[in-house]
Amino acid sequence: MKIYEGIEHFESVTYPVVTSGTFDGVHLGHQKILERIRNIAEEIGGETVLITFWPHPRMVLYPNEHNLKLLSTFEEKSKLLKAFGIDHLLTIPFTTEFSNLSSEEFIQKIIIDKIQTRKLVIGYDHRFGKNREGGFDYLKENVDKFNFELEEISREDVDHVGVSSTKIRKALEEGNISIANEYLGRDYEINGIIIKGQQLGRSIGFPTANIHVPHDYKLIPGGGAYAVTVYVEGTRYNGMLNIGMRPTVNGISQSIEVNLFDFEGDLYDKRVCVHFKAYLRPEEKFSSLDALKKQLSKDKEDAQRILTQV
Repeated sequence: MKIYEGIEHFESVTYPVVTSGTFDGVHLGHQKILERIRNIAEEIGGETVLITFWPHPRMVLYPNEHNLKLLSTFEEKSKLLKAFGIDHLLTIPFTTEFSNLSSEEFIQKIIIDKIQTRKLVIGYDHRFGKNREGGFDYLKENVDKFNFELEEISREDVDHVGVSSTKIRKALEEGNISIANEYLGRDYEINGIIIKGQQLGRSIGFPTANIHVPHDYKLIPGGGAYAVTVYVEGTRYNGMLNIGMRPTVNGISQSIEVNLFDFEGDLYDKRVCVHFKAYLRPEEKFSSLDALKKQLSKDKEDAQRILTQV
């Protein structure tokens, strides 16, 4: 997959089959669109082109709102789009100036003039242009003058899976990993770097690695304990992970700590990819470190049982 950062870098392709959107999370609904453009491209000997925007439009249009958390970083989204067969990923920097582009200007300057689109496929609810004025109805009314074919992924095709990025965010914030993973069609993941912590886990027989997620807009699931698999430099380990304030040891800020089963070695500064498999329990304050140790033993048993079944 070729990635173009900015429309000015885009190169001409053979019979472009195009779609557009933020595609946060690349969930099952998005995958319907990706599958369709891939199938069309295969049938006609064309190439797939996906137009996306970065930063997320809401970050630019509502800069004082800091509550938007995304399901995927740009790197994670790119990796997923490549896996789903996208040939060309065009990233357009979303700026205030770009947000003022009318739907007609967007279609003419980008879809037609620059990409030379031969077929455009969009979801039934996709909007574009200033104030989200453009949509399928606008395209359908003007398709004769655009000189490209148009196809809509219908409400029935997308909605039957009952998926939206908003629903997935809500599920993750509530710790409902099973629903989030079902909607995504895969495990939810976070990517980060191991940093040094207080090493309290080591003293009770459950050494943990503290994970720093470098992007503050990345959605971290709700507080609690989880069964996870963790990839460290390509090697997979089973483990359990805690997200929260560590009330038993008077923590003052949220932490993400993972205990890897059957691992020995130094993890500091290593990059890790965590796949969330199941929610174990909410975070709680224990009366003593011994009580915490007892619960962690139970958590490990529960996680190992779950992880042998997935």
